[in-house]
Amino acid sequence: MESPQGIIAAFILGLFSTVHCLGMCGGIIGALSLSLPERIRLHRGRLVTFITSYNLGRIISYTLAGTVVGYIGAEAAAYTDMSDGPSILRHTGVVMMIAIGLYLAGWFPQLSKVERIGKPLWKLLEPIGRRLVPVDKLPKAIAYGFIWGWLPCGMVYFVLVWALTSGSAAQGAMTMAAFGLGTLPSLLTAGLTTNWLRRFTQSALTRQLVGAAVIVMAIATLFVPMGHKGMHGHSDMHNSEASVEAIEHHH
Repeated sequence: MESPQGIIAAFILGLFSTVHCLGMCGGIIGALSLSLPERIRLHRGRLVTFITSYNLGRIISYTLAGTVVGYIGAEAAAYTDMSDGPSILRHTGVVMMIAIGLYLAGWFPQLSKVERIGKPLWKLLEPIGRRLVPVDKLPKAIAYGFIWGWLPCGMVYFVLVWALTSGSAAQGAMTMAAFGLGTLPSLLTAGLTTNWLRRFTQSALTRQLVGAAVIVMAIATLFVPMGHKGMHGHSDMHNSEASVEAIEHHH
């Protein structure tokens, strides 16, 4: 997923995940907003700044996780002699994306069980987040957002699989950052006003349309060139060997 299309797809998926994010995190950001000191809560500019800081911390945590899994994926590919590896990983990602689409649409609720994977880590981090309350300074807001970013979430885990197949730590970071930025509009809005947006995202028709759009996007990614460095490297090596053979034959 090194192509710009992959980064754009991650951003779009973040936008589409509104129906999930508001249900899971909308209440959190709303509660955080209400728990702010009155001098911040009643001042629109300060409130927006704190809500933005929460989300900045969350996106930083996503980017860090993407860096780690991107590095792991690149190292695994470097030490694994699998010519079909990139294709297998890519198709696995597409299958997971289709599953996410089904989940968002409400046609595959069982996928929520994936979120159990992150519960042990969350049990370690959640008490740290509690110590940051009340959040009365911007550094605290960013730190709390960073902790919040590790809340178990099936959507995040799916995009991490994408990041795993991206080819490098930098590409993994960009993938997760793009997804996080895609979720930003809905969660910024959730911290300011939630009523009309929640009604919209809780509509069965809205969820089904979004889920169907994600499935279509997943299938469409199969037609995007992969552009994995490992594959290019293999091709370059093959071409070099062919050139040497040609020279030797000429002599």
